[in-house]
Amino acid sequence: MRALFLYITFMSLCSIAAAQASLNQPPRVVRYELYVGDTMVNYSGKHSHALAINGSIPGPTLEFTEGDTAEIYVHNTLKGETSIHWHGVILPNQEDGVSYLTTQPIKGGQTHKFRFPIVQHGTYWYHSHTMFQEQSGMYGALIFHKRNETPGKAYTLLLSDWTDMHPHTVNRYLHNANDWFAIKKGSVQSYSEAVQHKHFGTKVTNEWKRMNAMDVSDVYYNRFLTNGKASNEAPQFKAGDKVRLRVINGSSSTYFWLHYAGGKIKVVANDGAEVVPVEVDRLIVGVSETYDVEVTIPDNMQYEFMATAEDRTGSTSLWLGQGMKMAAKPLPRLKYFEGMKMMNDMMKMNGDLDTSGGMQMTNQEMDMNTVMYPEITGEEKPAPMQHDMHSMQMDSSAGDIVTLNYGMLRAPEKTTLPPGPVKLLEFELTGNMNRYVWSINNKTVSETDKILIKKGEIVRIVLYNNTMMRHPMHLHGHFFRVLNGQGEYSPLKTVLDIMPMEKDTIEFAATESGDWFFHCHILYHMMSGMGRVFSYEDSPPNPQVPDPAMAYRMLKKDDRMLHAMARVGLESTGSDGEIMVANTRYRLSTEWRLGLNDRHGYESESHFGRYLGKMQWLFPYIGWDMRYRKMHEEEKNLFGQRNTKDFRQVFHVGLEYTLPMLIVADASVDTDGRVRFQLMRDDVPVTKRLRFSFMVNTDKEYMAGFRYIVTRNFAFSTHYDSDMGLGAGITLSY
Repeated sequence: MRALFLYITFMSLCSIAAAQASLNQPPRVVRYELYVGDTMVNYSGKHSHALAINGSIPGPTLEFTEGDTAEIYVHNTLKGETSIHWHGVILPNQEDGVSYLTTQPIKGGQTHKFRFPIVQHGTYWYHSHTMFQEQSGMYGALIFHKRNETPGKAYTLLLSDWTDMHPHTVNRYLHNANDWFAIKKGSVQSYSEAVQHKHFGTKVTNEWKRMNAMDVSDVYYNRFLTNGKASNEAPQFKAGDKVRLRVINGSSSTYFWLHYAGGKIKVVANDGAEVVPVEVDRLIVGVSETYDVEVTIPDNMQYEFMATAEDRTGSTSLWLGQGMKMAAKPLPRLKYFEGMKMMNDMMKMNGDLDTSGGMQMTNQEMDMNTVMYPEITGEEKPAPMQHDMHSMQMDSSAGDIVTLNYGMLRAPEKTTLPPGPVKLLEFELTGNMNRYVWSINNKTVSETDKILIKKGEIVRIVLYNNTMMRHPMHLHGHFFRVLNGQGEYSPLKTVLDIMPMEKDTIEFAATESGDWFFHCHILYHMMSGMGRVFSYEDSPPNPQVPDPAMAYRMLKKDDRMLHAMARVGLESTGSDGEIMVANTRYRLSTEWRLGLNDRHGYESESHFGRYLGKMQWLFPYIGWDMRYRKMHEEEKNLFGQRNTKDFRQVFHVGLEYTLPMLIVADASVDTDGRVRFQLMRDDVPVTKRLRFSFMVNTDKEYMAGFRYIVTRNFAFSTHYDSDMGLGAGITLSY
């Protein structure tokens, strides 16, 4: 896939150095020319057609001083539209950069000017808010220096994830429950692996509760990067130096564990807002979060500051100092089956998380995934946390490793909000990993209206995470307080990482106007619908959004996107396969079987229907069935109904329901009055790459087969079909 690039030609009507030298002058305008394109643009404006070999290269770091006025010209050299959102920045609504919601999309060949005052200091970033452009490299660091700040030793780390696959394909694979990413990550958790790890019962229980394998991160990434490289060096720092590392998680869907070979990590700011310093051994930075941390160079050597992907499939590093390299200890592979057992005990049969134990989890203070961490539980020792939810005993400082959690964050100054009426909102984060639908209160953005708020209100949001995934929830244009037990000194943030089964409370003062996005910042979750729009009542018209109704319809198109899938088997007895197009709620599919002679014949069956329920286990449909086969004797189903026609075509209505063990039960009746009941399942994971499928129905048809996955598009396959017999060949997938 191609990378998208952001480059500047020149900065500023007034340089930052001059701005810092003359603090008594009126506010200065600091100007950047920012180019968006799929080729690199150098400072002379000439094009270099060299794409990044090692993955996406972030855009330039834009730096301002508190009190400046930012003036940024974004030149779009792409053929299609783009956008730039200024993440975590307090600014006028029309400058926020969300296409069709706050700001006009920047069409191909056009230039858009952003202008806003810098009213804060800290570490922030910017990125595209158009489709999946962020995954392709459209992001950069945004540093606001404190007024009257004495420059210190600092270094900015923009972390990111990179896939060689086109992000639209990534999104399609996620929605089609393709397990290629699990194969690449070594996290299939097949039955043979379960037997090997003495967790066969755990695997059966997992599927009995209609769950897929334990997942930590959705996507397989080829590389993890710091400032566009797998490894960076900062030799300018020496023994005794205290260095402020500005860490930005600019990834699309990866959480990173941060740890340092030179000792403790002192956390001094989060999401741009300062906190009372706290020392930890490690911390996890959520997608789109920023942390300012201080580290010390102990000696004249190179010390590794390592960022490891949460699923531990890779890492990226910054080496601080000069001399012999002092490496950080790599994090060992996760114990997936321990995580699966924990997940089984948390999940009810209806798909909800089990809170019957009465335990209140909040602010990352209890990390249930600790059972998967060998560095804490030991490779062979049992986890120090019982799987019984009534007796769970675990906190973030398990063992001798102190891990940061939100309960440790304390603002250095009071953050209490001005008095005002409280508007209470309760958001349940909901999702379906099987079909990759992510929502709030079981509704996507396209299925809801804007949430009206009024200036002067205190908007208090209680979030409960009823999914097995972490969600970094980001509010545009506002800081919110995280009610974490610190009272008047509750920390300010713009992103809340909420863990499974947690209930967290945030609040913010409604002081702005216009429409503001609130969404999960895992890119593929946001594009699947996990978000809401807050809209201030009686706001003046936004000149960037001349037709608000039409613009909101455009915003809703993201989670209504169609996803295609196809599988074609070419075997010695003929061909069978399926083509499917689906979105959040609807599915249109066609299956076929094509034999090599009249006795085998051919058959096609099409369904169109809508998924119902929070977990979408119920699927009513209408369809059409066409079949030809040379009859030598009449067919009779298990209900005694007969068929004597060589060729028949009928319409039918039916209902699919996902049973325990992920078996799909299908009951239907056609226009000839024939009733059919069928049980089937695809892709039972026998080994890491071997899949088993079966089908049996009341028409006395049955099938069983195996597929060995070689690449994401190619597999060897064999199956026995009651109509066509035993065949072998290949299966092609899209």
